Amino acid sequence: MTTASPDHRPEPAVLNLLPAASGPGADAETPGCGCSADGSGCAGDGAGHLDVVCGLDAELAGLLEAAGLDPVAVEDIAHLALAEDLDQGPDVTTNATVPDEAVATADFTAREAGTVAGLRVAEAVLSVVATDDMEVERHVEDGDRVEAGQVVLSVTGRTRDLLTGERTALNLLCRLSGVATTTRAWADVLRDTGATVRDTRKTTPGLRALEKYAVRCGGGANHRMSLSDAALIKDNHVVAAGGVAEAFTAVRAELAAWGTPDLPIEVEVDRLDQIEPVLEAGADLLLLDNFSPEETREAVALVAGRARLESSGRLTLENARAYGETGVDFLAVGALTHSSPILDVGLDLRSRERD
Repeated sequence: MTTASPDHRPEPAVLNLLPAASGPGADAETPGCGCSADGSGCAGDGAGHLDVVCGLDAELAGLLEAAGLDPVAVEDIAHLALAEDLDQGPDVTTNATVPDEAVATADFTAREAGTVAGLRVAEAVLSVVATDDMEVERHVEDGDRVEAGQVVLSVTGRTRDLLTGERTALNLLCRLSGVATTTRAWADVLRDTGATVRDTRKTTPGLRALEKYAVRCGGGANHRMSLSDAALIKDNHVVAAGGVAEAFTAVRAELAAWGTPDLPIEVEVDRLDQIEPVLEAGADLLLLDNFSPEETREAVALVAGRARLESSGRLTLENARAYGETGVDFLAVGALTHSSPILDVGLDLRSRERD
C-alpha cells in the first residue's frame, strides 16, 4: 500500500487506553485477524467466502496504534463486519457487473458538515478485502472538521474489492464520524469553561474502543473502558452496601485485596448531604446525579477542590454551558455513543485504466 500524505495533519487528542498491539500480525504464525495459521476461520476458508489476506499493512497498523487503537482488534472487527455481507458467498452483483481486471478510485466524500473519525478503520476494511495492492490518498485526518462535498479519503484499487468493502467501510466511518461530530458540538459549547465532556459505557457491543476513540477525536474524554479500570459506585451499589460511605469503604478494601489500591474510585451522589461523608472516606471523584446547575454550584463550593466533580443527568446541549460554568470538571453524556446520528459520508467511484 502506498500513501500520499496531506500537508496538514492535526493530531486528535488521544489516550492510549488499549493494550499495545502485538504488531500488524502479518506473519504466518499469528495472522492479524486472529484466525489459525492455516487460514481456517478466515473469509477465505473454502466455504464460498471472499479470499482475503490476514495482517494489515505495517504503516496502517502503526497509524492505528498511534491513535490508541489495537490494529489486530480493528482487523478482527473488519473481518466480523465483512462476514455479515459475505456469509452466503461472494458479492454476486459486483462480480456480475464489474470485470475482474477493472481498477477504480473510490472517493469517500462527506455529504454534510461534521467532524470525521474512523478513516484508518475504513482503510483497514478495504485492506482486508483487497486482493491486490491499493493506493491511498489521505486528504484529512481523524478529528478534522469537514464540509459537505469534501473528499476525505481516496483509495485506488481493484474495483470489485472497493465495491465489496464499500458498505462495511462506510458503516464504520459514518458511525464513528457521527459520534465525533456530536462530541465536537458538546466540546464547542464547553470551550473555556474548564469542564470536559466525557462518555460512558453506553456503547455498541463490540465497538466500544472505536466509539470511545471517536469521542476523543471530537474533543471529548473517555471515562473507564471497562468495569475493571476504575470503580464507579452507583445507587444500586449503595443500596446493596447499606450506604454511600459503606460502599466506598468496601470498594477500597476490595481494591487493596486485589493489589490495585490506587485505582480511581468515583461515587455517585444525588443529595448534597451525601457529599461530606464520601469526601471523608477519601473519594477521588464525585458523580453529581441529576443536580440542577444551582445545586451543582453548591456542591462545587462544598467540595472546595478536595475531589473532582462530574455532572450526570438532565444534561442537554442547551444547558451544558450552564453546568460547565459551575466549576465541575466533567459532564458525563451517554448520548455521545448511544444516540449520535451518523455523519453522512458516501463513496463515489472514478474508473481508471490499469497500468
